[in-house]
Amino acid sequence: MNDLSAPANPNLVTLTYVIYGLHLFGVVTGLTTAAMVVTAFLTGWPSILAVILNYIKRGDTRGTYLESHFRWQIRTFWFALLWFAIAGVLVLTVIGIPIAWVLAVVVGLWVAYRMVRGTVRLLNNQPMPI
Repeated sequence: MNDLSAPANPNLVTLTYVIYGLHLFGVVTGLTTAAMVVTAFLTGWPSILAVILNYIKRGDTRGTYLESHFRWQIRTFWFALLWFAIAGVLVLTVIGIPIAWVLAVVVGLWVAYRMVRGTVRLLNNQPMPI
């Protein structure tokens, strides 16, 4: 298990908030437009920019509790993409369309939950669970 006890750079803490904000902007866009949460999260520029920032700055968070937040954000993006791809395959079959729709809604709720949970734990200076 990693030791995440090194002090976090305040600039990286701010960046982590910005990244959560970008992801949450994608979630809100999905809730307030015709797009679904998962599609807005995966295809919107805020989340794509957020994941790029995650990868660029990930090395700077090593050894701090922020490392777990970056891992949480990156995994959320890629697992959402995986489940969305599965939903896309299901759409190709007539019987799979309702299942795909439900799956997309569930994944959207899961993404929203993970971004809110991560933000709350960041506010409390807590690492994300592994």
